[in-house]
Amino acid sequence: MLQPLTILALDTCTETCSAALTVNGKLFAQIADAPREHSQRLLPMVDDILAQAKVTLGEVDLIAYGRGPGSFTGIRICTSMTQGLALGLALPVIGISTLAAMAQAAITEHGATQVFCSIDARMDEVYWGQFVAKDGIATLVGEEHVSAPEAVEMLLKSEQAIHACGTGFAAYPQLLALAPDTTLCSDVTYPDAKYMLLLAQQGYQQGLHTSVDELAPVYLRDTVTWQKLPGRE
Repeated sequence: MLQPLTILALDTCTETCSAALTVNGKLFAQIADAPREHSQRLLPMVDDILAQAKVTLGEVDLIAYGRGPGSFTGIRICTSMTQGLALGLALPVIGISTLAAMAQAAITEHGATQVFCSIDARMDEVYWGQFVAKDGIATLVGEEHVSAPEAVEMLLKSEQAIHACGTGFAAYPQLLALAPDTTLCSDVTYPDAKYMLLLAQQGYQQGLHTSVDELAPVYLRDTVTWQKLPGRE
């Protein structure tokens, strides 16, 4: 049996800022709704959960980071913070989709088997992806997209239960009409780093981790248009 990894996960890609750590099967996590304070809040969160777990950054095996999609500013903060933490110790890193993290939350907390995730991308567009649970892990169906809401295509089995999560559904309620049996997970609005940990463990076992020099944010939009989060200065 493989020894559980000590994994640190970070996310600032949307309005929330979160950090999580798994050590010997124990979870330490923090999350804050602070869209204007990501760069100020993340490192103290990391320091706090490391202190709670009584481990040092040097004892971490892998850093998982929210790679997007989401706010361009938020993605840049997350990737730069990951670089700062990983570089000095040459820690391996792995990017985790924000959409997959939300899908994992729906699977873990609601027993979802099919998950439709959507984040409001502004400019009358949404980031979206659809997932199924395979052995309890969110697995992407097709690809992740950015498009107008009317261009979203249902790839899941509409005759079976679908859970929906993310800010895209509040912004564009018509998305829920794509499948008749859709349950909106009102408690899964944003990604949370603690749901990235299982995805990171699987990705590491599949060899998807990289050196920090190969860190790869995902914006989805070909043209990066800088849009601030609500309330961000």
